[in-house]
Amino acid sequence: MIRTQNSKQPLVIGLVVIIFILAPVIAFLKATGNIDSYEVNKFIIYDDERFEDAVDEIELSSTSLNLGHQKTAYLGFSISEELSFNGELALELRNPTFREVVLYKKQASGDLKQIGKSGTNFGRSNPFSSPNPIFKIEGNEISGNFFISVKSNEPITVEIVLSSYDTFHFVYSQKTLIVSVYMGIMFALFLYNFILFFLIRDKIYFIYSLYILFIALAQTSLLGYSYYYILNLNPRIYELSIIGFSSISGVAGITFMRKFLKTRDFTPLLDKFLVLNIIVYGIAFLVRLIDNVKISYMLTDISGLMVIVLFAFTASIIARKGYRPAVYFIIGWFFFFIGLLVFILHTNGVIKLNMIANFPMLVGTAMEAILLSLALADKINILKKEKEDEQAEKLRILKENESLILEQNEILEAKVKTRTEELEETLHNLQNTQTQLVNQEKMASLGQLTAGIAHEINNPINFVSSNISPLKRDIKDLLEIVQSYKDKGEEQFDDKTKKELKDLEDDIELDYVLDEIDQLLKGMEDGAKRTVEIVKGLRLFSRVDEQDVKKVDIHDGINSTLVLLNSSMSGRIKVNKEYNEIPMIECLAGKINQVFMNIITNAIHALQDHLDTNPNPEITIRTKQIDDHIQIEIADNGPGMPESVKQRIFEPFFTTKAVGKGTGLGLSIVYTIIENHKGTLEVETKEGQGTNFIITLPIYQNTPQNEQ
Repeated sequence: MIRTQNSKQPLVIGLVVIIFILAPVIAFLKATGNIDSYEVNKFIIYDDERFEDAVDEIELSSTSLNLGHQKTAYLGFSISEELSFNGELALELRNPTFREVVLYKKQASGDLKQIGKSGTNFGRSNPFSSPNPIFKIEGNEISGNFFISVKSNEPITVEIVLSSYDTFHFVYSQKTLIVSVYMGIMFALFLYNFILFFLIRDKIYFIYSLYILFIALAQTSLLGYSYYYILNLNPRIYELSIIGFSSISGVAGITFMRKFLKTRDFTPLLDKFLVLNIIVYGIAFLVRLIDNVKISYMLTDISGLMVIVLFAFTASIIARKGYRPAVYFIIGWFFFFIGLLVFILHTNGVIKLNMIANFPMLVGTAMEAILLSLALADKINILKKEKEDEQAEKLRILKENESLILEQNEILEAKVKTRTEELEETLHNLQNTQTQLVNQEKMASLGQLTAGIAHEINNPINFVSSNISPLKRDIKDLLEIVQSYKDKGEEQFDDKTKKELKDLEDDIELDYVLDEIDQLLKGMEDGAKRTVEIVKGLRLFSRVDEQDVKKVDIHDGINSTLVLLNSSMSGRIKVNKEYNEIPMIECLAGKINQVFMNIITNAIHALQDHLDTNPNPEITIRTKQIDDHIQIEIADNGPGMPESVKQRIFEPFFTTKAVGKGTGLGLSIVYTIIENHKGTLEVETKEGQGTNFIITLPIYQNTPQNEQ
């Protein structure tokens, strides 16, 4: 069992850690208070890398020049001869996100001399592994006109500082020390809460440990250290990490607050706004992944503003209701808000922090993390009492439920027995009707689907078909104009122009292009006609679920079936049509089409299975009128059937195909359809001599619902 801490112990620990954080910062401030450096505060903006045409001249009132979201910037600045520096100098651009920075100096001759390159595209471009672009300048070259070209995928903010090389090295070492202390504290807090998660099994510790981890990573990305020490010098991942780590820490922070302060219970309306804020953070990260930098930064700024307002307002309301963790939360976030406020005042020029511009955020996030960790430690006592009360209540409820369960079990057993008997009877009835319904439902669904597809294809293909002729006519007119230009050119153009035009014709292979246009138009016309035929076949075949007898052209039904089965024949089966003149007959068109489909499909399968012994497979379809009936014969020159198979082909579920390749219902359904139409179906076959199905149908159906 975990021992809970007394009420004073967390405060003492927190005070010690806060002093540990502030000590190196105070020491750094004292050490750097009198450092001699020069900040460039006047820039000339150029429109390209030639640095010839000035667009604007800006004198800064704040510490940095903010050019917003743009890919490149070309700037010029001057350094006076009055500056007194000895030895080598370091020119630092305090922005670690630049992909590429090139520094030039204008020579006495007017030419530009490249001093160096730096940025994330160049990896370790300086000996210090400093996140910011650094350039070494000799002391005797410091005065004069300098130019920089900047390439960046992030917002371009320029702050240029000049100092001696030794001074820069000292400041860089002190800054690195403070960042190292910060990361050590944050990592220790991360491990502390992560271990508590495994000991207590409360998700809030896991969420808070994630928040600590990613808020620390977000700060290292803003400072540029993650590029060198975490992300393996990958500029793309580093740029994504700036918004990515911030968004993830924002989501984790909001999720932690919702669970820690129980906002769903205390402030349900504000809780919905917190959920909305999580969504905005997620959208900001997704937008950054697709490289929309401006919108991602805008959404992140909006989310940050919403966090400040919602956290302060929500925590204040809950604290007034007497919930003690809200007080810890307000104190912890107070330090974060102070750090954020100081940073914003610096970036807007209200106060000047020079080399410690980012430190308020480090101190604020570290102190916030410490105090909220103490709040979670205090929550262990609260959780222990709540769980004890909860377990006592659960025990009481369990005892009450035990007696109710025993009573309900007896009632349920009786009901289950009765219901089981009813279900068995229902299942028996369903099994009797299932076989009949399955085939009807399949064909009805197929008909509806096919009709829908045919309807959707019909309109665009009609548009294509109707436009082919005007297109051919227009192209012909254009070719006539081109030919007219050629004829006139032969008379009026000089030899040089004629040669140029002739070379152009040879380059584009004009004669070949003209032939190709004819071939393409012919292919489009043939394809459109073919598609129209297929659509017509689909529309005819789709009427499988019709229940009304109509007059139908049998030849159209056969042709539509052949169109749909054309791909199954693979171009190797010859179809012979021996149609005689027959009248339209009364029938259910979809059902009759299904008859043709099943019989012809069987013929195709029989022929394809024996292509090795029958190199010239054929299907012959004959139609003729016999008195008040019509007769359709569908014959193939396949392997035929033995007498034993012929006697059983119309039995349901009888099949000679391999398992999984046939249900044995096709010819049974065909026989039923023909019988319902008062027709006959005969089979003539001998083994090795092919098969001939003879269908006889009356021209008129004399059923009461279809009497003439």
